[in-house]
Amino acid sequence: MKRILFTVLVLTISWLTMAGGLLTNTNQSTQFVRTLSRNASTDVDAVYFNPAGLTKLDNGFYLALHNQTIFQTRTITNDFYLLNNDTYKGEVSVPLFPTGFAVYKMDRLAFSLGFGPNAGGGAATYENGLPSFEIPIAQNIPALSALSALGYPVEAYDVNIRFEGTSVFWGIQLGASFKVNDMISVYAGARYLPARNNYSGYLKDIQYGPTGGLQNGQSYLSGAAATATGMSNVLGATATSLDPLVTGGAADFTIDQAQQQNLIDATTAAQLKGALLQLGVPASNVDAMNLASVQGTFSTASTQLSGQATVLNVTASMLDDKEVDVSQTGAGFTPILSMNITPLKNLNIGMKYEFLTKLELTNNTKIDGTGMFPDGAVTQSDIPAFFAIGAEYGLNDKTHVSVSFNQYFDKKADWNGREDKIDHGLWEVGVGLEYDITNWLLVSAGYLHGETGIMPDYQTDMSFSNSSDTFGGGFKIGLTPTIDLNMGILKTYYTKNQREYSLDGFPNSITETYTKSNIAFSLGIDIKLF
Repeated sequence: MKRILFTVLVLTISWLTMAGGLLTNTNQSTQFVRTLSRNASTDVDAVYFNPAGLTKLDNGFYLALHNQTIFQTRTITNDFYLLNNDTYKGEVSVPLFPTGFAVYKMDRLAFSLGFGPNAGGGAATYENGLPSFEIPIAQNIPALSALSALGYPVEAYDVNIRFEGTSVFWGIQLGASFKVNDMISVYAGARYLPARNNYSGYLKDIQYGPTGGLQNGQSYLSGAAATATGMSNVLGATATSLDPLVTGGAADFTIDQAQQQNLIDATTAAQLKGALLQLGVPASNVDAMNLASVQGTFSTASTQLSGQATVLNVTASMLDDKEVDVSQTGAGFTPILSMNITPLKNLNIGMKYEFLTKLELTNNTKIDGTGMFPDGAVTQSDIPAFFAIGAEYGLNDKTHVSVSFNQYFDKKADWNGREDKIDHGLWEVGVGLEYDITNWLLVSAGYLHGETGIMPDYQTDMSFSNSSDTFGGGFKIGLTPTIDLNMGILKTYYTKNQREYSLDGFPNSITETYTKSNIAFSLGIDIKLF
């Protein structure tokens, strides 16, 4: 039973990732939300998407502040026949997902600062738990159904479960861009990534019993154990009471023959026969059994009931309430290189490579009812390296199109062995269109496809990855010659993924299905201060 909360709380932060790789958030600006293609950006958000392109800005100091509000629903279905429910939902809410950029451009140099949640950034709540919470409880029912013979039928279960996780890996990026010539610019920088995960949850009030008559699981199984112990003692004492007869020459007598020889009275004979019938011995066999067989049956049943009582007491002790309150903290560094190329007047190409971020998370354990979160224990949660390339082309003075491609090197990250369940790194391709309606109003739209590369065994109800299609759109309004307001909205549609697995002792495989839905709203302001 300890395994239930342990499995749940060793989540990766992928359940909060919206756009990007399995852990990486690339939705770092309102311009991204409304176009979904920014890898060749030469605006202020190029600090994140194409930092070498910042040399295209006019000289001056630029500041941008953006926020996104994100809502995601994660749905898991499981067809294990003993579960009370087959559908489990997790709600992810991110009211504040802030990003900020600052740039100082001076002739051939541009110095930049970026800030934002590069992974995580919200809270996920599972009000009814997950299949992996309940299956270890539900799968006990067939084994416990044998308790009906003790007067403790187990036909159903209930449990009170709740889990909440919050996660955010803040990225603080510094770097410098240099214009080599009119065609080529380069950038070198790094991101400091302080990370924090918080997990809290409980599993309590486990109940077992007959349908419509559930009782506290610990008390119910402890009661069954006490009954089994009592029956074991009675049967053991009865077997011992037959020793004088068995060793005194009456071992081959049946119960009736022993009564006829006045070795036992009628009451004792009836009790012995009744006890055998209760143990499931057929009536026809009872009359034919000799005293040695009767004694052996009672002795064997006494031993079995004693063992059953021990198992029930151990099981009952594992049904106590479990609570966990754990935080994990760590920090890493990401070196970043970028190049911008302008081979034609209306064509701009941006490239960026973010190196692998080695990241260790250390437990700060306040409460751990599972014994699985030693305070100070360290786990690995690397942020994968990724390569980004994009191009923007001006069809005319009013219309611009862009394309972007990202490749994440997920298999090179250290995720405590889980990276071995990845076939290839996730990749994304996006296309965006911007059109200037007037000199102060621009409209845009975009599309982004993400193709996951995980194997079926990677998927769990706590952390799964789906291929996706995202559509975005929005506006840019020039409030003044130096202030732009950006607004955007995106909606993501995810494909369903499945995993099949089996449980020991159950002949049919279990199918678990994973999907999610996502919507985000964004508002940002870009200012040229001087």
